[in-house]
Amino acid sequence: MLRLTWVQPEDLLGHELRQAAQDGREPSAIAARWAAAGGGEAPPRSGASPQPPSRYLRLLAADLLEELADLPSPLADAEPTDLARIRALCPDWPDQRPAGTPPARARGEGRPPAPAPARLEAAWLGRAAGCLLGKPVEKLPLTGIRALARATGNWPLTTYFTARGVPADLAAAYPWNRRSAATSLAEHIDGMPEDDDLDYPVLNLLLLQRHGRTFTTCDVARVWLDELPAGRTFTAERVAYRNLLSGLEPPHTARHRNPFREWIGALIRADVHGWTNPGDPGAAAAQAHRDATLTHTANGVYAAMFTAAVIATAAAGTQDVHACLAAGLTVVPPASRLARAVREAVELAAAHADFDTVVDALHARHRDHHWVHAVPNTALIAAALTHADGDFTGSVCRAVSGGWDTDSDGATAGSVAGLLAGSPAALPDRWTAPLKNRLSTSVADFDGTGFDALAQLTHREAARP
Repeated sequence: MLRLTWVQPEDLLGHELRQAAQDGREPSAIAARWAAAGGGEAPPRSGASPQPPSRYLRLLAADLLEELADLPSPLADAEPTDLARIRALCPDWPDQRPAGTPPARARGEGRPPAPAPARLEAAWLGRAAGCLLGKPVEKLPLTGIRALARATGNWPLTTYFTARGVPADLAAAYPWNRRSAATSLAEHIDGMPEDDDLDYPVLNLLLLQRHGRTFTTCDVARVWLDELPAGRTFTAERVAYRNLLSGLEPPHTARHRNPFREWIGALIRADVHGWTNPGDPGAAAAQAHRDATLTHTANGVYAAMFTAAVIATAAAGTQDVHACLAAGLTVVPPASRLARAVREAVELAAAHADFDTVVDALHARHRDHHWVHAVPNTALIAAALTHADGDFTGSVCRAVSGGWDTDSDGATAGSVAGLLAGSPAALPDRWTAPLKNRLSTSVADFDGTGFDALAQLTHREAARP
């Protein structure tokens, strides 16, 4: 039996009920009707419940999803998705030019130089290494991550995970990620295996090659339909892909039966927008917004904009990690849940010498969120970078050791810290040597491409007028 994940109405409903509670709607009556009919909760870790429900329950779930979509949210004014409304709420937006005026770089005024290929290669390598570190423990609870690392003398984390030396009972209690163990444990690494955290930067590189930085959200959709296998999409991206095939147009693709629209998917697509707008966080954020609104709304979009702005600031090579994070917050509505979470995380990281204390506090604060939600994961990334002062090993290890979406958090922390390091030579060999300068991907003709080649292609787009 094929149980396609992330699209079944009976599974989407439980996630939408949680989303409704988080964005201030009142879903209790609908939740009660679902429970009274025999409906279950959303799967806590996987993308689909193990068995299909009755036809009646599936139809009821579809109807209740529509009812939830009609409920008003009191947070709508403070957390808009429209870019003009977002900018109006950001008093420190980094480029407050009149509406309709092109960015300074497009006018030829004070355009920062493109990052050196070596800096971009360090960012690509950092993203890959951070992702690879987190892959074997993705979906594991925090207690499992800590126990597995301690069992092999790798806590606090300093290098890739290994199964060597893990007691059998511990391995049974906390099994490595089924899809990743064979390629991502230290003893098995042979180049960078495929992962959506690397597929999307490649896809966005292709997007810029074809459409330039003035691309539209519909251009993003076309590139996806041409080059991205549907089976390589997850959560919000899979729902939006399904919506495209059903004939919906952006931005409706992000809203229709998509309870994952504030999850981490848009954040992991943001790097290229930052890499190609060095020193221009406003332009990077606007570019990330056009990408993100295919699949996400509100805080899901803000996570992408924040990340793109942080990376754009780091790509200029003139600011430390703390200034980069501060720049990221200038493009996020300050009263939004994401902005508040990032500010709290940065304050926690600055206040505690022990990062486990920071992580425990973050998990207590965000205990009602799914492990893939953008709010807690963005907060963790900011905390890791702050606590490590931008150091590469410290940043990726802290991000992954914090749990939740380990490979995505490690990837983004690695991208930022790689940019700050400035060159591949500045990254410890134990992280980069196993990558063998080879990326596996199902995107277009990029399978087997080296990170040095990807850096050159990214440099070309960053230098394009």
